[in-house]
Amino acid sequence: MSKKIVFVFPGQGSQALGMLSAFVPEYPLIQETFAEASAVLNKDLWKLCQKGPAETLNQTENTQPALLAASVALWKVYRQKNGVLPLFMAGHSLGEYSALVCAGSLEFTTAIRLVAERGRLMQNAVPFGTGAMAAIVGLEDTTLQELCDSLRNGQVLSPANYNSIGQTVVAGTSEAVDRLVEQAKKAGAKLAKRIPVSVPSHCALMLSAAERLANYLNEITFLSPQFKIINNVDVKIEETSQAIKSALVRQLFNPVRWVETIQWLEKQAIDTLVECGPGKVLAGLNKRITSIPTLSIQDPETLQRALIA
Repeated sequence: MSKKIVFVFPGQGSQALGMLSAFVPEYPLIQETFAEASAVLNKDLWKLCQKGPAETLNQTENTQPALLAASVALWKVYRQKNGVLPLFMAGHSLGEYSALVCAGSLEFTTAIRLVAERGRLMQNAVPFGTGAMAAIVGLEDTTLQELCDSLRNGQVLSPANYNSIGQTVVAGTSEAVDRLVEQAKKAGAKLAKRIPVSVPSHCALMLSAAERLANYLNEITFLSPQFKIINNVDVKIEETSQAIKSALVRQLFNPVRWVETIQWLEKQAIDTLVECGPGKVLAGLNKRITSIPTLSIQDPETLQRALIA
């Protein structure tokens, strides 16, 4: 009897120069997928991922299509090798778009255009330096929420990513985030520091980007996914085009509920989580949430392990 597996797709922060290069000699599908994305964007996405510069790869309008292409390429290779089909899928922030493509809900080239536009809208929503994000480790969610409420002072400040037990990222106006970092340490946080991002995602500063994204999505139709996808914003499975679009829009200015997502999956008697994308970020988060192992597909060897999971 096959194991019950779930595919999870990473978001921004998992990119790195040289990602997926180990697959190239054996799996031409990897570069073929990137070539398809490059033709849409009119830029050599594979060369950017391999050669950089890193600063350009880390610009959100480049990061988002690069990660989408990487995750979809790995999924294509996995399917080419007849890997066991997952019971569920989930993606962390941007990773939700990867899940939608791999589940057959959204055509790949349409998704590449969509996430590139999403990145541009997010980048343009807030003047550089106006917003910030910070990682907070060691505070209860309720304590952190109370701190955000008390330190907001008319500005934007709220939890943005519930990443793992006791590890949350906050986002908001730069001054408000700095106040929180200072007070979080006094409140007993083991770690409280700004993280280097160009966009304060998943907070009210993204409302204007969300409105424009909604307009862009009006021209796109999502098919009913072939696999059940647990979304970020509601920790819920949606199947209609309108409901999927609504969740993607609201995702931009609401927190990523990753802890609840993994806890929901844990209740489904899952055997293995498979991280389909570059890096091991989700594996690191997941092991602080659940005892279910996460296998990250990093190279042909870990791909083989995933195929026999």
